Amino acid sequence: MTLPGVPDEFQRLWTPHRMAYISAGREPMEQNCPFCAAPDKSDEDGLIVARGKTAYVLLNLFPYNSGHLLVCPYRHIATYDQATDEEVAEIGALTQRGMRVLRAVSNCDGFNLGMNQGAIAGAGVDAHLHQHIVPRWASDANFFPIIAKTKALPQLLGDVRRTVSEAWNA
Repeated sequence: MTLPGVPDEFQRLWTPHRMAYISAGREPMEQNCPFCAAPDKSDEDGLIVARGKTAYVLLNLFPYNSGHLLVCPYRHIATYDQATDEEVAEIGALTQRGMRVLRAVSNCDGFNLGMNQGAIAGAGVDAHLHQHIVPRWASDANFFPIIAKTKALPQLLGDVRRTVSEAWNA
């Protein structure tokens, strides 16, 4: 059987749910910021793990790994230098707590932490500051990303949110 298109080494993983994100473009994202909308939803619907005074923690809707958390200020600011001292302190404290919780519930071996400031730097939502906490495992260096160009996520977002939230509040 031959498939249409030019054959290459990529395995296609069809994710039609991402089309809403892609087709929205930049304008709707700026007008309807997902990080401004999330705190108005229930924790389950917003994928929120913890709420602080000036910032909160939620799961990434399109995670690099299971347990991929984002730490966001409630205030709609684009870059780290626009954050107040109180926001910076709470983002830092929530990041530390997130790392401890993820280590406890998932036995991860390390983390990638980071903020992409601006679209040119790779920020998917560049209008609202957010820090990534990506858990990493030594045993996760499997062949999927290398050979199949596919990432296997072993847990559903709702299950991860529930586990992390319960451990956070324990």
